Amino acid sequence: MVEILAFAFGIMYTPGPVNLISLSAGLNGQIRSTLRFCAGVGCAMLVLLLIFGYTGALLINKDYQLFISAFGCLYICYLALQITISSFKPTQKNATTDQLLNFKSGFVMQLLNPKALVVILPIVTVQFPAVQISGFAIIIWSILLASLAFGAPSSYLLIGSKLGKFIHVPRYFQLFNLCMSLLLFYVAFDIGYHHIFMKWGV
Repeated sequence: MVEILAFAFGIMYTPGPVNLISLSAGLNGQIRSTLRFCAGVGCAMLVLLLIFGYTGALLINKDYQLFISAFGCLYICYLALQITISSFKPTQKNATTDQLLNFKSGFVMQLLNPKALVVILPIVTVQFPAVQISGFAIIIWSILLASLAFGAPSSYLLIGSKLGKFIHVPRYFQLFNLCMSLLLFYVAFDIGYHHIFMKWGV
C-alpha cells in the first residue's frame, strides 16, 4: 500500500500546471483565493477517484481521452495567457488572479488535466486490485489521495509565499509571472504533443 502513496506523491508533487499556477499565486501573495483553487483541485480528484475506483477504466475510451487532453491544453493556455496579461497590468493583478483562482477553476482545471488520469488509472486498475482494495475501502483511499492532491498545489503556494517575502522589486514579480506563463504554455504543448499528437496522430 505504500507503493500507492509513493506513486501518487511522485506524480502529484512534480511541477505541473496546477502546481505552477499555485507557485505564481503564492509569490504574488494570493493565499486565500488560491486555497479555494487548491480545494477545487482536491475535490476534482476525489470525484475522479470515486468514479474510476468503482468503474475501473470502463468509462475512458480514446475519444474521451482526446477530448479531455484537447480541452485541458486549451484551458491551460487560457490561464497562461491571463497570467501574462495581468503581469503587464500590475494595478489589476490582484483582481485578475482572484477571478482566475477560485474553487470552480481549480475543479475544472483538474478535471481537464491529463496528469490526473496518469495518476488515477494505474492506481484504480492495477494497484487497488493488487492489494485487494474494494468496496468501502475505495472511499477511504480516495479521500486520502484527494488530500494529497490538495496538498500538492498548497505546498507550491506556501513555497511561493515564502519566496515572495524576499522579493520587493515589482519588475521581478513581473518577470516571474512571465516565466510561469511560459512554463504553462510549455506544459500545454507537452500535453498536446504526448497525449494528442503521439497517441492519435492528430
